[in-house]
Amino acid sequence: MDGFSVMPMLEAAKIGDVFCTITGDLKVIDKQHFQVMKDGAMICNSGHFDVEINIPALKKTAKKVNYNLRPNIDEYLVGNKRLYILAQGRLINLAAAEGHPASVMDMSFSTQALAAEYVVAQAGRLSIKVHNVPEIIEKKVATLKLKSLGLKIDKLSAEQAAYLASWELGT
Repeated sequence: MDGFSVMPMLEAAKIGDVFCTITGDLKVIDKQHFQVMKDGAMICNSGHFDVEINIPALKKTAKKVNYNLRPNIDEYLVGNKRLYILAQGRLINLAAAEGHPASVMDMSFSTQALAAEYVVAQAGRLSIKVHNVPEIIEKKVATLKLKSLGLKIDKLSAEQAAYLASWELGT
């Protein structure tokens, strides 16, 4: 969260451009928030069903709604501004994308946890920038996942590893 201000939703609604609820609670974005949002604000939910954004209140407040302006984008005209609701306020990662099955998320969460542990262990030694997850962590998670499924795979030969690490051959 480095670099992000934490504030009440009513304050954030006045300055934000993109809002994504992930709380699992009701009416996190409500009528009073819509009224102060900037023109063009984009609003989506990834937290819990479609209850985090008070769509019924937005419909009552809007003077016009343009449904499916683009795939998964509804435009609500509130006063003299346009607010965009993505995926009808439903879980954006499922309604507007393909989502992720638990069999993928377990690896993602494992990688995140091990990467967080790595960052803590490297405190003071990492420069301030976006870092790739170390390959050793990626391999550990992949190896454990295969083992948990009772699967085995071939190991790369030296020639195969060299080929994958190069760009000279192939298209």
